[in-house]
Amino acid sequence: MQTLNLTDDILEKEHDYLVQSYQRPSFLLVRGQGMTLYDAQDKPYADWVAGIAVNALGYGDPGVAQAIQRQLETGLIHTSNLYHTIPHARLAEALVARSFADRVFFCNSGTEANEGALKFARRVAYDSGQTDKTEIVAFSGAFHGRTFGSLSITPKDKYQKPFKPLLQGVTIVDYNDIEGVRQAITDKTCAVIFETIQGEGGIHCATPEFAREVRCLCDMHGALLIFDEVQCGMGRTGHLWAHEALGVTPDMMTIAKPLAAGLPIGAILVTQAVADHIHLGDHGTTFGGGPLVTSVALHVLERVSQPDFLAHVRDVGDYLLERLSEINSPLIRQVRGRGLMVGLELTIDVSPIVKQGYERSLLLVNAGTNVIRLVPPLIARHSDVDFLIERLSLLLEQAHV
Repeated sequence: MQTLNLTDDILEKEHDYLVQSYQRPSFLLVRGQGMTLYDAQDKPYADWVAGIAVNALGYGDPGVAQAIQRQLETGLIHTSNLYHTIPHARLAEALVARSFADRVFFCNSGTEANEGALKFARRVAYDSGQTDKTEIVAFSGAFHGRTFGSLSITPKDKYQKPFKPLLQGVTIVDYNDIEGVRQAITDKTCAVIFETIQGEGGIHCATPEFAREVRCLCDMHGALLIFDEVQCGMGRTGHLWAHEALGVTPDMMTIAKPLAAGLPIGAILVTQAVADHIHLGDHGTTFGGGPLVTSVALHVLERVSQPDFLAHVRDVGDYLLERLSEINSPLIRQVRGRGLMVGLELTIDVSPIVKQGYERSLLLVNAGTNVIRLVPPLIARHSDVDFLIERLSLLLEQAHV
């Protein structure tokens, strides 16, 4: 089948057979290598989306392929959590060794990790005899997922309105509002959850002062502090965990996106004090922690956590911020972020720029209406930044005309 016909055929099938909950561009991606994706006409696209901050090692990585192949050769792709397997135990050990946590629960996505963390928080309170300690504090601009619990702490009317009533007992406070959080956290609060750097909300960073105050208030009122590092964790900021820059430790942390190089996985990292209250049958998953995905995740974690790798992310991230600051456009309002998680806030809707980027072989994604979110594979180089700046400058110039 000719490539043009192949594209038309696949797009027609998507239109006819898939639930229409996504709006995709009209090209068909068929392969990738490094930082570059290719469509059916072999047109290259410099990828500054990385599957929405997922593909930390880019495309066609030999180490990832070998990790997949080694596990496939055992014949074990899935066994369920009814039985012991080697990879999930080794991955849990590696995550504990590289974090504040004492124990890990595996699931399949960031949304599931956040759902589980909320359940764990309520279970801890219930198991401690505090049956009325059920309230949850979350923050403006947050994105924690689209299932009912995670959606309840994602305060965006567009996402929530069609699905109400949602989980009760949720209080939303302005992000980084210290006085607001002092009013919101009470003895009935079982958990406080926030992204240490907001992704969907526009690449806003929690301040150390805010994080320290929340930690103090949680300790004062016996509430659990949950850090959502689904998007900002696993090396994206140049630290293995984004909260390292804050000097504050949570009771639970949720991770997912880049952990297994694009295979579906999520995890809840918890202290022993939390784990002591989670009993047999309290939570479960059929696919979570399967041997194939955890084998790959262990490989990714070992690579990403290397000091040289993290130093590379910091170096390229600093270069990205420097080059973005050189763009002379009246449309730019602010550049912010850390490492390779950067937001370019404009004075206009960025959707047309994202679409026009396709014509210039550039994949971009928004974070809200007026922020371009730059979350490339963590293997990005200075030359990749230079290409981005060249094309982005042209797009901004075109948009200003």
